[in-house]
Amino acid sequence: MFTYIIDDEIKLKLLDPSDASALFALTDQARPYLRQWLPWVDGTKTIHDTEQYIEGTMKGFANRQSLTTAIFYQGKLVGVAGFNVLDWTNNIAYIGYWLGESYQGKGIMTRVVRALTTYAINDLEINRVEVRAATQNHKSRAIPEKLGFHHEGNIRQAEKLYDHYVDHAVYSVLAEEWPLT
Repeated sequence: MFTYIIDDEIKLKLLDPSDASALFALTDQARPYLRQWLPWVDGTKTIHDTEQYIEGTMKGFANRQSLTTAIFYQGKLVGVAGFNVLDWTNNIAYIGYWLGESYQGKGIMTRVVRALTTYAINDLEINRVEVRAATQNHKSRAIPEKLGFHHEGNIRQAEKLYDHYVDHAVYSVLAEEWPLT
């Protein structure tokens, strides 16, 4: 079981079936907020949907294709972050994340993305870490910007969100650019 302690307040833990109830409750309470930026919210209607999602993330981890973790802040599940894709051919990790609305503004996600980037580069020997976010999602974009990722440009209509498309801003950092600590 993968667990990664970031500091005395935050830990990452591989999602498993025991997280389904808390994850579904967090998703359900933040539904209107999350729906602005995440295309899967309407498809998560029941705890069974969350259980199936977790099962898929566990298979991705077992196959070394992804790593999806629950973010625990002060012992409570507050969001999800990880490597949506681990591209071993090109040594690229694609980070994705979301946080319950009431937990934002505490620096949680910045610490999580810093830790995931460090883990990818130092432990997994990944060469490139990439983050993509909708161009209008300023909170999500602020995280790679704070951490010194390079804004490489935008991809037009990169994602369909229900009834419209959004452009994505692409950020990356290379192993040679990342601090070792």
